[in-house]
Amino acid sequence: MTHAPLPDLILEPLVRAALMEDLGTYGDITTRTVIPAATRYVARLNAREAGVVSGLQITALAFRLVDPALTLTAHRADGDAIAPGDLLMEIEGSAAAILSAERVALNFAGRLSGIATLTAAFVAETRGSHARVTCTRKTTPGLRLVEKQAVLHGGGFNHRFSLSDAILIKDNHIAAAGGIRPVLRAVKAQASHMLRCEIEVDRLDQLAEVLDEGGADVVLLDNMDTATLRQAVDLAGGRVVLEASGNMRLDRVAEVAATGVDYISSGALTHSARTLDLGLDF
Repeated sequence: MTHAPLPDLILEPLVRAALMEDLGTYGDITTRTVIPAATRYVARLNAREAGVVSGLQITALAFRLVDPALTLTAHRADGDAIAPGDLLMEIEGSAAAILSAERVALNFAGRLSGIATLTAAFVAETRGSHARVTCTRKTTPGLRLVEKQAVLHGGGFNHRFSLSDAILIKDNHIAAAGGIRPVLRAVKAQASHMLRCEIEVDRLDQLAEVLDEGGADVVLLDNMDTATLRQAVDLAGGRVVLEASGNMRLDRVAEVAATGVDYISSGALTHSARTLDLGLDF
């Protein structure tokens, strides 16, 4: 599945902030000291291990923000599977500009490619089922947009981007509001017809109460073992969308998908992904 790139206008503040952090108050003093201003080079962004690439759009933007005159040639696209030694991008022009943007570009590309790669591994475990893998809001502060884009590049799907996207009633909401029926009745009485509602349960009797009361479009099955998930699917009988969440390790995804749930959500996709090893070679 391919996904259209985000507008550079949206991404630019993130990249600009990262460049400002890295360049500090006086710019790249090492490069300015040792590299003659007229020096030109061709740098190659290469994969050093297998995975799924993400962040190439941001990488290109980082180089262009430092020097719009740089010539960038893409050899891979975000979402592509890559192997060790694959050439991802060539950057030609001022050596000083390339060196000054290098770390920010690699930080983004490595981090986002790691997320895409882990997501692809989760998705592979769901083959043969209809279950979709989705991320959560457990993202790096300030980087949610691009980390969720990386999940898409890995073949996953996105959950809420913010608290304003949908109603998601968690256990603490239920406790504070006095129970499942009161929160669902409040949703039915007050929420816009344009909003979808998801509610979290961790027991089958709670699921039965949700089904009896109505008002929820999605039920999040939290920290249920595999046998209980199967029972939940049978009990729901297709009346609501079911999302399994909690303790969703890679080695468990296949058996969870086989229960018949519709979605498997995992915060690990964004909070525990290992950075993919990419390198910029002159």
